[in-house]
Order: sequence, then C-alpha cells, then structure tokens
Amino acid sequence: MSEAAGYADAEAALAAEIQAAYAAGEPLEIVGGGTRRALGRPVTAARSVSTAGISGISLYEPGALTLVAGAGTPLAEVEAALAEEGQRLAFEPMDHRGLLGSAGEPTIGGVAAINNSGPRRIQAGAARDAMLGVRFIDGRGDVIRNGGRVMKNVTGYDLVKLMAGSWGVLGVLTEVALKVLPAPEREATLVLDGLSEDAAVAALGAALGSPYDVGGAAHAGGRTLIRVEGFEAQVAHRAPALAAALKAHGAAEIIEGEESAALWRAVRDVAAFHGRPGAIWRISVKPSDGPKLAAELREKLDLDALFDWAGGLVWLLTPEIGDAGAGAIRAATKARGGHATLVRAEAATRAAVEVFEPEAPPVAALSARVKAAFDPKAILNPGRMRG
Repeated sequence: MSEAAGYADAEAALAAEIQAAYAAGEPLEIVGGGTRRALGRPVTAARSVSTAGISGISLYEPGALTLVAGAGTPLAEVEAALAEEGQRLAFEPMDHRGLLGSAGEPTIGGVAAINNSGPRRIQAGAARDAMLGVRFIDGRGDVIRNGGRVMKNVTGYDLVKLMAGSWGVLGVLTEVALKVLPAPEREATLVLDGLSEDAAVAALGAALGSPYDVGGAAHAGGRTLIRVEGFEAQVAHRAPALAAALKAHGAAEIIEGEESAALWRAVRDVAAFHGRPGAIWRISVKPSDGPKLAAELREKLDLDALFDWAGGLVWLLTPEIGDAGAGAIRAATKARGGHATLVRAEAATRAAVEVFEPEAPPVAALSARVKAAFDPKAILNPGRMRG
C-alpha cells in the first residue's frame, strides 16, 4: 500500500496548478478516471486537470473498519484491498461506463464527488454516509482537510457531507477517508416473475416492511428482485421465510451465489439500458408513486422504466427528441415532491436542458454563496451543475 507521502507531491503540484489558474481566472475541468465526463452539463473550460497522480491507499485498518485513499485511486484497487480482508463498500457504487459508453477506470474520488450509491442504499445509506473525512483543493488552490480518519471523529461533519455530491464545483477532492463494513458470508435473491409495476412495488414494499433485513428491492424487465444478505445461517432462514411471507404476491424462486450477485450488478449499473439509444433520467420519488409517475408519463412519452429502492428510484429511457421529455418529467416529479436528473444525453441536449432539479430561489441563492466562498472566481467545473 502507498504511504500518504506517495501522493503528497502530486497533490502539491495540483494545488500549484489551481493557484495559477485562479490568478489567471482560467476555468478548469476536473477529471479523475474520465469515466463520468458526460454526466452533468458540459463543462465550459478549455483545459482539464487530473487527480490521476493522487493515487494509492494510505491507510487501511480492517479492525477499525477504516480506509483512506487518494482521490485518483481506481475503485477496483480499493475494492480488491477490501475483498482480501472480507470487507466491502456497503453503498455499492455504480459503474457508469456501460450506460455512458465511456472508457477508463472509475476512481474513489469520482465516487465521492457525485455521491455514487447503488441498490443497497435503502439499507446501508449513501456514499456520503460512509465518508469520514476529506482533503480537497479549493478554487484558490488552498489544500483543506476536514473530518477524520476514524468513525468516532466527527469534526467537520457538515463539510465532509457538503463535498459529497458537489460534482467538483466546490473543490478538487484529493483524499477520502471511508467507513467500510464486513462482506456477508452469503446472499440470496428472491425472484418473482410477471408482476405488473404496481404489483411489483407492492411486493417490494411488503418485503421491506418484513423483519428479514432486505438489502435490495428492484423491478426490471418483468422480474421483481429482493435481496437478503448476512451470515450463512441467517440467509438460510431469511430467504425461505421471506418467500413464504410474500406468497400472496406470487411464488418466488431463490437464486444464490454469483448468479444473485450478477443480477444486482445489472440493477446497479442499469444494464437493461446499455447500448440503447435515447436519453436516460434518474428520478427520486416516494416508492408508492413510482409506478403512477411512469404510467402518467407513458401517456406523453415513449419510455421504458426500471424501479430500484422499492420504486423510490425510477430510471427512465426516453427518446432524445426536443427536450428529451424534460418538461413532462419535471412537472410529474414536482407534483409528487420528487426530483429528476438527466443522466445521459448528447452534449447539445445537456447544454439546453436543466440536467439537475432546478433549485428554489432561496436555495439557489444559498448555493451561489457557498460556491463563491469555495471558488470565488468560478474556475472549477464551470457550467457542470448550472448554466
């Protein structure tokens, strides 16, 4: 494993580069592994800076469930180190390469920067919930450390959470400290076939309301999937007991091992939409509203829908015509108190349409003040979140 000094020079060089850009008022695009550059609005910058050299695991204490790594560390390297100790990132970060058609290697800094979280979020929380501390370079080129490296240290808690999902517009992450968890001994997935979207969400809600500690609840391609994980004896009891409890919703097949894991990788990465043309939206609503929202939008748009988080997360594939369905989608989500993000579209569409949910004026004013405090000349990823 690399020592912190292994990437200290790279961090210092990047800070100097940002200091020079600040002095010149030169906009910069922030790049990690390059796999998610097509997320968000197109960045209006002539050149990029990279965190690739700030790579390596500087601290890993399995007994303390704590790992610290440079932001440019490949996610695969982090996951491999954890697997050797029977541990994992509980928030199950998505791999966007199949959806975006991108290359490169996802980095741990990129995961933190977009708060990248997968199907297990309903049980384990999001990436931001696992973040213990960060180091980052602000828009002046100053290096800032916030938070701690152990779970009991909550100093700077709010700033750590602020950086999670900030999309590189407040600062360039250079180091992330994470809480990790033991990997389960066994996992099993209950599969119910042929349920309608309404019936599937009802079954998923019943599963989540059961005492069987569900760690995944999704519906895609006519298959309703419910995951349980834990010790060998726990899963041996929970899986058939949950199948019996859901008997009214249909007969469940129980799938285990790699076949189960592959199902959830496909849900995590929205594999059903890979290679298919069109715009892709990620919508968050109350779980019971997911099928209703999809039904309403089908009256206006030709779309395909996948449901995760028991219907609370809806993925939509729509034709990329005009505004790619933005008007109809935003109206439907707003009416239900939800929000929508345009995840995939051509650059021209992402430049013309609000990619992220529009902010209410008071929130927008607060966001602008925060942005000005961290990046006073607005040189970091300009345009990525707002026009």
